[in-house]
Amino acid sequence: MAEPGVETRTRSSVITARAAASFEPVGRSVATARAFVRDTLQGWGHGEIVDDAVVLTSELVTNAVIHAGTAADVLCLRGDDGVRIEVADRYPEREIPLQQTRTPAGPDRENGRGLLLCAALATRWGVDYSPTRKHVWFHLALPERPVGTRSAGPVLPDPLLPVADSRVRVAVVQIDGTGAITSWNEDAEELFGYGSEQVTGKPLGDLAAWPHTPGIGTGLAEALRLSRWEGSYGIRCADGRVIPVYASHLRVRDSEGEPSTVCLLVREHERAVLQTPQRPTATETGAENRGTAADPFEVFIGSPAPDDLDGLLQRTVERARDMLDGDAAFLLLATDDETELEVRATTGLPSARQRFARVPVETGASRYGSARMPAVHEDLAAVPGAVPLLEGTGMRSVVTVPLKVEGRLTGSLGVAAETANRYSNEEALRLQFAADRIALAVESARLGELERLRRGSLSFLVEASDLLAGTLDRDQTLALMAQMTVPTLATWCAVYTIADQASDPYLSYVLHEDEDLIDGLKELLVSISPPDPVPTPGARVWTAPGEAAHRAALSASMRELGGPGSPVSSGINTALATATAVGGETVVLPLVARNRVIGMLTLGKPTDDHFRQEILELAEDLSRRAALALDNARLYSERMAISRSLQRSLLPPGLPDIPGVEVDVIYRAAGEGNEVGGDFYDLFPIRDGSYGFAIGDVCGTGPEAAAVTGLARHALRLLAREGFGGPAVLERLNAAILDEGARSRFLTLLYGELRPQEDGSAVLKVVCAGHPLPLRLSQDGTVRPAADPQPLLGVMDDLELYEQTVTLDPGDVLLCVTDGVTERREGTRMLGDDGLTEVLRTCTGLTAGAITSRVLRAVERFAQEPASDDMAILALRIPEPHQQ
Repeated sequence: MAEPGVETRTRSSVITARAAASFEPVGRSVATARAFVRDTLQGWGHGEIVDDAVVLTSELVTNAVIHAGTAADVLCLRGDDGVRIEVADRYPEREIPLQQTRTPAGPDRENGRGLLLCAALATRWGVDYSPTRKHVWFHLALPERPVGTRSAGPVLPDPLLPVADSRVRVAVVQIDGTGAITSWNEDAEELFGYGSEQVTGKPLGDLAAWPHTPGIGTGLAEALRLSRWEGSYGIRCADGRVIPVYASHLRVRDSEGEPSTVCLLVREHERAVLQTPQRPTATETGAENRGTAADPFEVFIGSPAPDDLDGLLQRTVERARDMLDGDAAFLLLATDDETELEVRATTGLPSARQRFARVPVETGASRYGSARMPAVHEDLAAVPGAVPLLEGTGMRSVVTVPLKVEGRLTGSLGVAAETANRYSNEEALRLQFAADRIALAVESARLGELERLRRGSLSFLVEASDLLAGTLDRDQTLALMAQMTVPTLATWCAVYTIADQASDPYLSYVLHEDEDLIDGLKELLVSISPPDPVPTPGARVWTAPGEAAHRAALSASMRELGGPGSPVSSGINTALATATAVGGETVVLPLVARNRVIGMLTLGKPTDDHFRQEILELAEDLSRRAALALDNARLYSERMAISRSLQRSLLPPGLPDIPGVEVDVIYRAAGEGNEVGGDFYDLFPIRDGSYGFAIGDVCGTGPEAAAVTGLARHALRLLAREGFGGPAVLERLNAAILDEGARSRFLTLLYGELRPQEDGSAVLKVVCAGHPLPLRLSQDGTVRPAADPQPLLGVMDDLELYEQTVTLDPGDVLLCVTDGVTERREGTRMLGDDGLTEVLRTCTGLTAGAITSRVLRAVERFAQEPASDDMAILALRIPEPHQQ
């Protein structure tokens, strides 16, 4: 089935040459396919259409091996009217065009870009479908030439002519089908020092120094089988030297049909003698044939340019690589201050050179050491460090050009090759022309992305501020800090805290997006020294985790070599996983609050990953908010600890055992424990056989109420043990409270003295000064007040108080509570004295502990909302004789 509306291929022309190759579904196959098509067409003498053919082949093979994930078969056919190239994959159901679809997919779609290019560059093209394969083919017409002329160049002044020796020697070497030398002329003897008898019958590979990397370029054996090939390599001379040569290979056959290869070789600096003239400008001939001013780069990007910046940049580097027939390409965007360039898109480079790595704009004093000017490096081995991005990648030559908008540096575009002397000023001009066309679109897309990122950052910070402000718990604040950064900003996060200036940083929290790696990551960070607490704002790189992880992984691997059955062999996977998790960039941001470093926020990436500058700036903003939230949580924790300690000091350390009396107390402080309440209770021995008890409520909360509470509890004990009776004790306490002046608080207090009797009963003398009345539960279920109300303390100078005597028989209960119990509310309803009486009436026969629990449960169930006031419940019960 053919693409509707597109001319299907025809086989009416005579096929004069054919070349085919298959490529595995791996990334390097794209470069190998480009080299195959380029070498094939140059061998056929069709250098005029090499650029267009390589571009189209690269895109179609990419669709097959990368997007479809299948092997690709490339077939080159030369006819009398042009060259047809066919790319077949084994994924035919990928996309079948609909009948009404007259145009290929848009430029933004990955799987339609190849067809878009075919429509723009090819003379004819089409798509054939079969049950097992899909074939995309394109035809490129050959330019018309005058009879007898293959190519011609302009007349040049003598100083511009190529340089050669006074006598140009052209070695002619003939190679048979097995690769052995069968002919060796006199110029070959003069150039290389071997006589004909010394080399005849030997393989050419014994003499050739072939610059071939397996799986990347064309090997010597493959080059000898091509119909035509041109390129550079070396020949080992008789004296051991290697002479660089430029060669032109032509595959021929003799009268008996036996194939052989004729190799013409000259010294490298005389390559112009054999080199096929290049086209004066890219796609000039194709544009004439199609009647359009089609610069290939403009076609690659498409119109309009994609809105997605990453997609635009990635397409740019791929098109730039194809346009200059390179092995790799890269595009970097400048930071706002134009001091650094950030890698944003690459192709053909190892993962260590992937996105967001940063390199300086100025790398040297010369004009070639600046990204602001076009530069051509013919051999990077001769100038180490000239292009930091390419160090250790195997690239030998590179051309870089700046991207500028209104005179401002916005980025840099580069194309690199694995062979030296690949590029000249001509390629730099072509790449600069393309960069000038794309610079404005890139800058527009970058500004759009930056605006979206800033809006997202603002939303992120608003949400983070709300979350951090919603808690004053230190541990929860630490967890929130980590959870907000992973995985939004980083792959893993660690928070170090510093208790005070004399303390070392302490690893408080660790989080990784993969929970299985948290333990290994924490173990690694504990084993190394923490980062220095530097107060300087901004992110700084910390290399210690990555170095430690790599050492641990190497050590585990070395131990593993001792045998897979060794006890440590099980730990190698953990070590390697941890090394991968922290192998990327790691940065430390100080947590500074109130002019003090209280910790560090550490963010990390996995192997070879880097942070982009905008993410680091966002992390810095987050660290400032997190530091303040963490310090607030610390201050709150300290205040709460002080309050709890003070609250405990205002309550008795324990309850004494009273013979013949059951005692139980429940105390519940309202709120979050950050303020000291005014409710208190006490039970203490006075003298032999006599005990004092008290339950009270100071007006208000906080330090002032705590002061009155402490005064009341300790004064009660002191005065009672001095032998004063209940009214005298309270009258003296009232005077002490009033002596506090403006700091005084009024106090409601129930105080009594209890003395167990020999008959099993207990006599109580009680004074109720403005406090909720104590309730007596008799054995028959009757509930009645056990005292009369009297004036509260801390209001009047002269008080006339009296005590009342109550006898508790076996089975009787005395219940004392604070107003937090009786004033429990639900809307307009209040529990009150009557409600408490009803609850107590159901407690006949219960122990003192069961009574206080039932009262507390009734109070909690009375309303849905948590209690807003402190509560103290004191129960005294005289057990029956059989229970004793």
